[in-house]
Amino acid sequence: MLSLSHIRKVYRTQLVETYALDDITLEVDAGEFVAVMGRSGSGKTTFLNVAGLLDTFEVGTYRLDGEDVSRLSDAAMSRIRNQKIGFIFQSFNLIPDLDVFDNVDVPLRYRRLPAKERKARVENAVEMVGLSSRLKHLPSQLSGGQQQRVAIARVLAGDPKLILADEPTGNLDTLMSREVMDLLERIHGQGTTIIMVTHSPECAARAPRHIHLLDGRVIDTDADLFAEHTLPGLAAAIQ
Repeated sequence: MLSLSHIRKVYRTQLVETYALDDITLEVDAGEFVAVMGRSGSGKTTFLNVAGLLDTFEVGTYRLDGEDVSRLSDAAMSRIRNQKIGFIFQSFNLIPDLDVFDNVDVPLRYRRLPAKERKARVENAVEMVGLSSRLKHLPSQLSGGQQQRVAIARVLAGDPKLILADEPTGNLDTLMSREVMDLLERIHGQGTTIIMVTHSPECAARAPRHIHLLDGRVIDTDADLFAEHTLPGLAAAIQ
């Protein structure tokens, strides 16, 4: 599904070079649910941006769903994002002046899908997240957890092969976080590939596989095993 080989992403100023990603090599198979963890500045967001074709990189090769997407044009990357990738953000990114139906419908309009098909997709996605009774509500009329479920419905309506979630529970309380994670687990159970960046050990524990980043590099070790064989301070830093 997703294969990155020796990816390097560098941010440069006149005096400093910062390696946001430093020789990243990893594969995520179709249907996996992966949690990406690491302290602030470890490269998690940059990794997600590269995986989601929101950012480019200097060195390496990236294959997505069997296609080499390493050096595509902006238009080609936009097309793939719209057709194959769904994004869930910490801040929900809903349009405040649009109701639930229209927020979920917006990305489908960019695909130029017929109105009847869009309506069916929106209603089915909103039903999946349990908000059918709130189709005409504005984001301001919903709780934080409900807004995140609308954001997830917006992704589901597009039927992506890959979902990238950046701290999807970061703005939610414990109960709402668990509800969102329950929903992501159900989506994963239907075969969708999910890569989730999170600081929460509880949320990460719901994913069958963990990837730890430290200073832009992958640490291919289970968290518990890593804690037993490494300096405690360093082990705590990546969790």
